[in-house]
Amino acid sequence: MDDLENELWPLVQFDELNDSSESNVTKKEKKSKLPLADPFPLETAKETGFHRTTRLCLERIREAMLHHRWQEAAEYMACYPQQLEDTTTVHAKHYKEMIWRISIELLHHHPNSKMDDYNIIYERMKHSGVKHYLMICLEHSFHLLLHGQIENAKRHLSIAESWRYGKESARHYQRTKLIQAYRSLLDYIIWCDKKNASSETNFADPGSIQDMHSYFRQASVNLKDILKHPGVWDPFILSYVEMLEYYDDQEEAETVLEDYAYDSTFSANPNAHVYLYRYLQRHNASVSKLMNVLKVLHSLVPSHELMLDYSSFLLFSEQTEDIKTALGVVLDMLDFACWRTSMDAWKCLKDIVDKLQLDDDWKEVVAEKMAARKEWWPALHFTRFHASEDAVQRPQLMEVKASLAKILCPEMKLTYPAGSKKR
Repeated sequence: MDDLENELWPLVQFDELNDSSESNVTKKEKKSKLPLADPFPLETAKETGFHRTTRLCLERIREAMLHHRWQEAAEYMACYPQQLEDTTTVHAKHYKEMIWRISIELLHHHPNSKMDDYNIIYERMKHSGVKHYLMICLEHSFHLLLHGQIENAKRHLSIAESWRYGKESARHYQRTKLIQAYRSLLDYIIWCDKKNASSETNFADPGSIQDMHSYFRQASVNLKDILKHPGVWDPFILSYVEMLEYYDDQEEAETVLEDYAYDSTFSANPNAHVYLYRYLQRHNASVSKLMNVLKVLHSLVPSHELMLDYSSFLLFSEQTEDIKTALGVVLDMLDFACWRTSMDAWKCLKDIVDKLQLDDDWKEVVAEKMAARKEWWPALHFTRFHASEDAVQRPQLMEVKASLAKILCPEMKLTYPAGSKKR
C-alpha cells in the first residue's frame, strides 16, 4: 500500500482551501502529506467539471483503499476508467498505468474477485495503449501461473513475444528479452512436470521422452541467450543448468555457470559464485578449484556461510600462508554480529589459532590481523553481558571464547560471570 500511495500522490494535487475553510485546520494538518477528503477542494478556473469529478473519484478510491474498504473502492473504481476517454490531459499514459495497478490491487484484496475479473482487466488494459503492453502481458502470465494455468500463461507470453509496434527502442528490446526468458522458464516448468511423470512410470514411453526433449530444446534457446545480456538471471540460469545436468552435458553446464560468475560485463553477483561452487561440489571437483570460487565469494560477501568451508579448506592445507589466510577469513566472518553466537565459527577460529601456535611467530600473525579490530572487538564479543549470556545459554561457546579472549585481545581484561572460574 505504501508503494501504491506513492504512485497516487503525484497525480492527486489539491488546490489550497479558501480562508473560511482554513480557520479550523491546524498547522500540523496543513503540513500533512495526506490530503483531506472532506471538505473537498474547490473547483479552479482551469478545471472542468469532468476533471473535478474524476479527481474527487480518485480521492475517494484512495481513501477507501487506505482504510481497506475494498467494496467501496471497487464501486468508485467502476466509474473512474472514464478518465481514459479524456484526450486533453498530458498525463494520459500515467493514468493508464494507475488504473491498471489500482484495479489489480483491488482484485487482490476483494473477497469476491474471480479469475475472469482479472482476465477482463488485463485484456482491457493491454489494449488501452502500447506503452505498457509487454509488462501487462508478463504480469497477466504471472497471475495465470499462480493459479496453475501454465499452458495458458505460456500462450500469453508467446503472443507478447511476437508483438511489435513501431520502431523498436532499447527498452522495448529489453522487455522482449524478458518475455522470452519467462516463456522459456515456463517451458522448463512443463519439462519438469513431464520428467516427474516419466520417473513415476515403470517404462520409458518414447513419445513422452521426445515430447520432454522438445520442451528442453525450446527452453534452452532463450535461456542460453540470456548470458549475452548482462543482468541478474538466477532462476533462469539454475533452470538451464538443471536440464543440462539431466542430459549429462556437464561441460556446457559448467561453462554456463563460469560465464555467469566471471563475465566482466555482468555486475558482481554473489549468488553466481554460490551456484558454481555447489555445482562443482556435486561433481567432485578438486579442492583447489573449489577454493578459487570461494576466494572470489569472500571478496564479495565475507560473512557468507560458505566461508566456513573456505576456512576449513585453508586450515587443512600444509602451507603456512593458507593458515594465516584462514585466520583472516574467520575473523572477517566474526566481524558481523550474525555470527557472534556461532559455535562453528568460534570452533574453527580456535582450531586455526591452535595450528598457528606451532609456529614461532604466531603472536605477530594474530596481532597483525587484530590490529584494526582491537578497539571494537571487545565490545562486540567480550563484554560482561556477552559473558553472562553465553555462560547461561551457551556454556560450550563460553569455554571456547574464553580460551581465545586473551590471545585475540591481550590488552583486554575479560569479565567472567559470577560463579565461574578464571582460566
